[in-house]
Amino acid sequence: MTLGTAAKKRHPKVPRRHGEGGKSHLTVIQGLAALSLDALSSVAYGPEAIVLVLVAAGPGGLDALLPITFVIAALLAVLVVSYRQVIAVHPDGGGAYAVAKKDLGRPVSLLAAASLIVDYVLTVAVSLAAGAASVASAFPALAGHELAVSLIGLVVITAVNLRGIADSAKVLMLPMVLFVISVLAIIVVGLFRSEPVATVGEHESFPAVEALGLLLVLKAFSAGCSALTGVEAIANAVPMFRKPRVKRAQHTELLLGLLLGVLLIGLASLIHRHDVVPREDATLLAQLTAAAFGTGAVYYAISLLVTLVLGIAANTSFGGLPVLMSLLAKDDRLPHVFALRSERPVHRWGVAVLAVLAGVLLLIVNAETDRLIPLYAIGVFVGFTISQIGLVRHWRTQRPDRWWTRALINCFGAVLTAVAGAVLLATKFTEGAWIVVLLVPLLMLLFSRIERYYTLLKDKLSLDTTPRRPPRKRGLVIVPLGGVDAVAVSSLDAAFALGDEVVVVAVFDDDTKAESMRADWARWDPGARLDIIDSPQHALVHPVIDYVEQMPRDDRPVTVLIPQVEPKHSRYRVLENHRGFLMAGLLSAHTDAIVCLLKLEVDL
Repeated sequence: MTLGTAAKKRHPKVPRRHGEGGKSHLTVIQGLAALSLDALSSVAYGPEAIVLVLVAAGPGGLDALLPITFVIAALLAVLVVSYRQVIAVHPDGGGAYAVAKKDLGRPVSLLAAASLIVDYVLTVAVSLAAGAASVASAFPALAGHELAVSLIGLVVITAVNLRGIADSAKVLMLPMVLFVISVLAIIVVGLFRSEPVATVGEHESFPAVEALGLLLVLKAFSAGCSALTGVEAIANAVPMFRKPRVKRAQHTELLLGLLLGVLLIGLASLIHRHDVVPREDATLLAQLTAAAFGTGAVYYAISLLVTLVLGIAANTSFGGLPVLMSLLAKDDRLPHVFALRSERPVHRWGVAVLAVLAGVLLLIVNAETDRLIPLYAIGVFVGFTISQIGLVRHWRTQRPDRWWTRALINCFGAVLTAVAGAVLLATKFTEGAWIVVLLVPLLMLLFSRIERYYTLLKDKLSLDTTPRRPPRKRGLVIVPLGGVDAVAVSSLDAAFALGDEVVVVAVFDDDTKAESMRADWARWDPGARLDIIDSPQHALVHPVIDYVEQMPRDDRPVTVLIPQVEPKHSRYRVLENHRGFLMAGLLSAHTDAIVCLLKLEVDL
């Protein structure tokens, strides 16, 4: 046990609690900026991905562009409806993982989590690499320095997100609005022009090498579905929204679907109207921009804006993945430290780990987009399919009014996303998609091993009999606990050695857990008072600080004894949340209590 005494000077102001104050959470428009840029920016490459496949059938192949785009838009509508349902059924976030955990069982939930983690990391790397490549195209002096540009962008986005997702949304809102307005302007002006104002890029010939058959159409459909990546991010990050969170998240999902659908259909119509085909050194969006506005200042301004938005689309992952990792941590499938949040509602460990993984991936591939694209989007289609199947199971189990209509919509979505994912995996397997097939099972194994450790730990700490009452000594000692187990026994033994009056404080966000704690405490009756604090905002540390500050002193020294479990083997210590150290530091800074950390070593 280590002992540290707080400074005597009291600080009247305590840092803002987790989730306290609406300004730290997202509005609908802020949610669109923070969580939807990945999906919205995909219009810069989604339609082009379809055209690149269809040109293999020659000029006539482009006739399939609009039908395929309408099918993708229909799938988008199904996904929007489905994820609005996911938001309502799982308001704590988690998306496909939460759906699978509730309705499809443990193995499928691990598959969903692993697939989403891979996709989120790839989203960051692809977005930054694509943005760096676009910057290098606009400014040739930066050619060859794409990796440095990508890493600088990663550092900036990480720093902004460490301050809070609402802060990141404020930074991203203007580029998002300008991007949407620019693309809408390209569509409207382009559709009203009979002839393009200007053309950019060198002409390329595309001889027919493949018939426009079912396989080619499926390839084009699956390639175009890359425009749907990011649609799930809002459902993964529902806790980040202001109250009422469910309604705001659902409105954001609907707004994203409407905007993305209009942009995709509008661009496809424009491509079909002007027979735009890929040209060397010019994307389709750049060609459409030049056709609408010429190659003057507006062209370059929109090109730079598209470059910027492609780069900052990485922010979608910083909104979704840390929340997913916190849910995995609460389910004992990742180290508990990922469940901690800072004073603002930010899971900083999740943000930091995402930044490190994306940085390592950029270094490995030298920020070359072509090496990342084959890995991209497969994970998210696994998540799409799992969430659709899980919802079908949910409706069959709950059977609300007209449940079969909802189940039919989800069945349709599951078939389309499964087909798109299978075609993507088959066509990209030898190009690098095999890495995803390898990584996902490895992540599932990691989750299982971590879960096994926590199960063994709970077994070690569990009690078979009612424990004895501990001895007493003078003084007031406050002990934060979460249950009646071996930690509680050791903590109260130490607490009564420090003082004759011991008060145990427990913080819960669930009435059922609170009642269970009261019942266990009444059976044990260790001679210490139990005070339970209700924390609907899911905060654990700050309610204890407030409690200690408000506790009557009566000229007695007040000691706060904080138990901290520490496994014997160092390789397991990273799996503990170390919340005790955070609580000790804040108590020392903001109260005059004596703060003790009780190290409880477990033979694991």
